[in-house]
Amino acid sequence: MTRITIIRHGSTSWNKEGRMQGSTDIPLDEEGIEQARKLGAKLATEQGWDIIFTSHLSRAKRTGEIIAEAIGLSPVLTDERLREVSGGQTEGTVEEDRIAKWGPDWRQLDLGIEAPDAVHERGVAFMKDLLEEHAGKQILIVSHGSFIRHMLRHLTPDFVLTEHLQNTGVSRFVVEETKWSCDLYNCTKHLD
Repeated sequence: MTRITIIRHGSTSWNKEGRMQGSTDIPLDEEGIEQARKLGAKLATEQGWDIIFTSHLSRAKRTGEIIAEAIGLSPVLTDERLREVSGGQTEGTVEEDRIAKWGPDWRQLDLGIEAPDAVHERGVAFMKDLLEEHAGKQILIVSHGSFIRHMLRHLTPDFVLTEHLQNTGVSRFVVEETKWSCDLYNCTKHLD
């Protein structure tokens, strides 16, 4: 049995502005750093973390570094397959910009947004490699909201995603053979 905890990165200025981040490398803001510190302190009270992986984008990588320092885990390993879904031409825009530029049905247009199949392909390849190399371990992964949602829909098709993933939201999974089960979704109690 492998335990995987997936965490969305801490907040950024673009999160607060409602800007599409995608693969644009936006750093954590001060609140995001504090969120990561609080989560690191919470995770330090738990036992047995074996390894931590993050996206190479700085908002996820920095969140992972803060957590890793708090729990005494090194090194922080990065993998580009954990990056956020590319937003193509929409990156850096807010909803009003998108509607003004492409109309209210902008989601139906080909604006260079990464296709769900491409996200699944790279995400599943990462998870397959992870489970082959680190079976039976307790693993932390720090990634991005849209990427995590895509992966959860694919890996746990019976699990209903009921709410938007919050910054530093924690979701926990048990993987037995090829079956994924979720025992915690989008928990932010560490921020209270």
